Amino acid sequence: MNTGGWSLVLTEATVATCGSGAAYRLQERCAIALAGERIAWLGPVDELPSLPGGIEVQGLRGALVTPGLIDCHTHLVFAGHRAGEFAARQRGASYEDIARAGGGILSTVRATREADEETLLAAAMARARALMAEGVTTIEIKSGYGLDLDNELKLLRVARRVGQSLPVTVHTTLLAAHAVPPEFAGRADDYVDLVVDEILPAAAAAGLADSVDAFCETIAFSPAQVRRVFDTARRYGLPVRLHAEQLSNSHGAALAAGYGALSADHLEHLDEAGAAAMSAAGTVAVLLPGAFYFLRETRLPPVGLLRRLGVPIALASDFNPGSSPLLSLRLAMNMGCVLFGLTPAEALAGVTRHAAQALGLADRGTIESGKVADLAVWDASHPDELAAQFGAARPLRVFRAGQERR
Repeated sequence: MNTGGWSLVLTEATVATCGSGAAYRLQERCAIALAGERIAWLGPVDELPSLPGGIEVQGLRGALVTPGLIDCHTHLVFAGHRAGEFAARQRGASYEDIARAGGGILSTVRATREADEETLLAAAMARARALMAEGVTTIEIKSGYGLDLDNELKLLRVARRVGQSLPVTVHTTLLAAHAVPPEFAGRADDYVDLVVDEILPAAAAAGLADSVDAFCETIAFSPAQVRRVFDTARRYGLPVRLHAEQLSNSHGAALAAGYGALSADHLEHLDEAGAAAMSAAGTVAVLLPGAFYFLRETRLPPVGLLRRLGVPIALASDFNPGSSPLLSLRLAMNMGCVLFGLTPAEALAGVTRHAAQALGLADRGTIESGKVADLAVWDASHPDELAAQFGAARPLRVFRAGQERR
């Protein structure tokens, strides 16, 4: 066996590879060899070849190792807060009531437009650090609180800077079709013109967007309007994702699958036809229990249907100021189990292998030779602990692209 290029070997590890299948693929007394940013070898300690001098060996004393966690749906960059809306909902107002009265997303848009990049960056980095403290090594960050050319690009630049400033990989998503801005009230089609003619082309030309998202819902954009956005994304070679079937069934999941979408997210009102289309297209179902909990929703996403049709299930925090102020992917795992009925193994796959698939990142999400060496070493003896507990079983060590985070 060629050990050339090996830089570090972790031994005596209990490894949850999170490979294909429903189980963890748990392997005890393992060794993981790193070569630069990649995993070079994985196997039983007893099969580890003789190592030449210069390769560092570190024993983990049986500690659990998983892939670095991936939060595949966040709205991390914004200004202001919406605590007043929480109080209004406690008095009986619905999410739709607040949005139609000019609150909701648009209240965050107003605050975000007024904030400069440095202010937004400082807040976003603090939020990213909170996720990173739980073993997160990859974060998706959406725009969507600018809703005009200059401010949408501003949010994407800030998201890029988070990844440049911190040891975390950032996947940026253009969500200009998040809501109709106040200056386009009653003229949603005219705003979509702006998105497809100016905002999306500018984001693509600047290399600021890794994917494109939209909100397909009665309070947001119609399927016909989303198709225009997705057709434009396709022309620029950008993959698409969709907020779909959160508050009603607009058949957005089937629409997204028709474009080969990486993911359809929320899905509380998903029907069998939509799930079948997702299965055929390989579109990942991203479930967001934080929003379900915070908005007191009662309609559960059809987990049994997704399982039966073999649709990959991911979990994410959906961190945002209005409907899911949840800066904990670990708590999202627990909620996915308690509220949605996922198994702990499904929850871990949902924040590793399937979350990577939801971002189109085939180079991570599992522990196997050739993958990016994003690893979390846990103060835990079994993977079930990661979903069964929150605020406990913290990562002892985290490696991102082969380098230990300090």
